[in-house]
Amino acid sequence: MPASVLTIGLLIASNVFMTFAWYGHLKYRAAPLITVILISWGIAFFEYVLQVPANRIGYGVYNAAQLKTIQEVITLSVFAVFSVLYLKEPLAWNHLIGFALIAGGAFFIFHKWA
Repeated sequence: MPASVLTIGLLIASNVFMTFAWYGHLKYRAAPLITVILISWGIAFFEYVLQVPANRIGYGVYNAAQLKTIQEVITLSVFAVFSVLYLKEPLAWNHLIGFALIAGGAFFIFHKWA
């Protein structure tokens, strides 16, 4: 599998774990804070198990700014799906415009100017 594809796949998987670690507990607001912190740390461990190799594998194929940009675009994409499907929060037009502006920024990160 090409390093570019493996990197993106690992980053997507790590972001699923990250999103659940950071926001999954919002459905369980009655749970004690220390409990959700410990559970979130446990989930975040798996995020790092995937994210660190993703960046190691991807660095060289992508530069650091490109890796970070890929990470952010994936983060927003995973979060948008998570927000709608798990938290049952709709995406409004302003969210979509904001995401589009970030995608526009990603274009400039990857565009090579002569």
